[in-house]
Amino acid sequence: MSQIFHPSTNTFSKASIFGAVFFLAGLAGVWAIFIRSSYVTGVNVVREQPIPFSHDHHVNELGIECRYCHYQVEDASFAGIPATEICMQCHRQIWADSPMLEPVRESFRTGQPITWNRVYDLPDFTYFDHSIHVQKGIGCATCHGRVDRMPLTAKAVTLHMEWCLECHRQPERFIRPPEHVFDMEWQPPADQIAIGRELVRQHGIIVGQLDDCTLCHR
Repeated sequence: MSQIFHPSTNTFSKASIFGAVFFLAGLAGVWAIFIRSSYVTGVNVVREQPIPFSHDHHVNELGIECRYCHYQVEDASFAGIPATEICMQCHRQIWADSPMLEPVRESFRTGQPITWNRVYDLPDFTYFDHSIHVQKGIGCATCHGRVDRMPLTAKAVTLHMEWCLECHRQPERFIRPPEHVFDMEWQPPADQIAIGRELVRQHGIIVGQLDDCTLCHR
């Protein structure tokens, strides 16, 4: 029986198969790096805003706490963007004639809210309640980073599902005492795991249910 293909075809076929496998693996690796890049996630990328608001100045230098501006943070599912009236409580007297703050004054005069560009924006298919995280001892800095050190605000974390699940599966690593939720300088102590487990118990958190799909995707 005559041979249709030359024996070298076997080598070529094997090389092609292995080459395709390595190519696909490499492609998957590149994709994994790409979707975690700041280009996709927006981490550490400053969003342009109508007014260059500095958390570093207001929080770090002036000592204004999160809840002064984000007063709904403990009770509402959405932390809320501060109303112009809150800004004007100070800026009626401080920098009252600053050209940079003219959009604030115009918003106050006209009643038209300032159009801020959202820094954190979860997909519509993801349910998130801001208040429950605060009430259960998750600090501002855990998700938002050291906002008090940001001259201009940028995302500190990816908000990828794997990032959320890291906390949902081991909340004892991240949960903190209630009095430190708004403390930007708080650091977990050496016995954080033991303290965290006790806080999880006190808050009635059922860890086994925190990675249920329907908890966030309803």
